[in-house]
Amino acid sequence: MHHNLSELSDLYRAHLLEDVIPFWEEHSIDRDKGGYFTCLDRAGNVFDTDKFIWLQARQVWTFSMLYRQVEQRTAWLEIARHGADFLKRHGVDDEGNWYFSVTREGKPLIQPYNWFTDCFAAMGFAQYALASGDSQATDIAVKTFRNVLRRRDNPKGKYTKQVPGTRPLKSQAFPMILVNLALEVEGVVPDEEIHRTIDDSIREIMTLFYDNERRITWDNVAPDGSHPDCFEGRIILPGHGIETMWFMIEAIRRFGGDRAIIDKCVDAIVNLIEFGWDNQYEGILYYRDIMDRPPVQLEWDQKLWWVHIETLVALAIAWSVTGRRDCR
Repeated sequence: MHHNLSELSDLYRAHLLEDVIPFWEEHSIDRDKGGYFTCLDRAGNVFDTDKFIWLQARQVWTFSMLYRQVEQRTAWLEIARHGADFLKRHGVDDEGNWYFSVTREGKPLIQPYNWFTDCFAAMGFAQYALASGDSQATDIAVKTFRNVLRRRDNPKGKYTKQVPGTRPLKSQAFPMILVNLALEVEGVVPDEEIHRTIDDSIREIMTLFYDNERRITWDNVAPDGSHPDCFEGRIILPGHGIETMWFMIEAIRRFGGDRAIIDKCVDAIVNLIEFGWDNQYEGILYYRDIMDRPPVQLEWDQKLWWVHIETLVALAIAWSVTGRRDCR
């Protein structure tokens, strides 16, 4: 069955607004303690009440975005405010770093070791600031964005497990999320900071992580871009590479840049899908070893929802920008 972009847009919009969003509106709001329940079964029953800051911030972003870009429903903005208020009270430590998780009531559970949590907090508050005009949300978004940049060379700080110097590796995940973050804080963070972050991150990805021979991206490389023969050095996460590529396409489309990079990004999207594809059962594998050796991750053969959603987004963007038939 062949669809055009308009038909697919209508299909996904209907599923999102008539199925997915109503589920979260009905079941996820913690009206007693603030914030959201995110551990829900398929019937909407809560099976754990701990609150993961990453997910709290993503839900603030989601309902703020819906209010700004889909329809100005007061209920959506109120849901976003509900989460933002909880995060203001309980999400961040005295140094401006965001906890990984807190109890239902907001007591800190896990230290702010995960730099991605800070990235998603900045995105959530930026989107909420644009939707609500909340000046405090603007301040939080800008401060968190700048704190993320300060930590970029040592994101986990004192919580890093790796012994420094023995086998230094750089992760594609860091410049990837910085491109995404810069796109999401537009209109809140000064333009020059956004453009500098995007330019530096794309340069790092294309210089160190993009394999011009295979036309895919590596997840971990040595500081000089070489590939250590070890579990971490050989591992490829197709989903990570695919989302990195569409972030870059969107950044170049929005702010300008080398259009030749877009073609390389689309090549990588197509090749990573092929590399990660399960020919027996279909779907994209979570991890693959570049040498086809057993990955150390026990969950390597799982088919995660986010990987396939990112792939659909990447293909839609690549198709709309280039018209390439191999993205259909």
